[in-house]
Amino acid sequence: MVVPQDYQCYAKIVYSMIQFGIYNCEVQIEKYTQGGNVIRLVDAHDGSSVAVATVNINGLGPNEVAIKHYSENVGLYDVLVNAKVIKPMHREVTQGFVTLPICILKKNYRCL
Repeated sequence: MVVPQDYQCYAKIVYSMIQFGIYNCEVQIEKYTQGGNVIRLVDAHDGSSVAVATVNINGLGPNEVAIKHYSENVGLYDVLVNAKVIKPMHREVTQGFVTLPICILKKNYRCL
């Protein structure tokens, strides 16, 4: 799977392990190049990228994230809420043909 690299790694923080599909994943919080938080899941065994859980959109607060919960990321919203990485959705934003849940990163997962 090719994952767009429109984020940089200057603020990468590895927090915890979660299960997504068949993968045991590390949760990494980074910053998009244009600002905003990236939630990335990386295979704990070999370090390969499993999923980018967020979409970078305008109008988000400093601790808000827009969760990509469609296509290959179906089920990821629930995994992140249950793992206490994000708080449940508090609003939605429509982007093109999809509606994105907007969530707050839990305090322990916020970038510096």
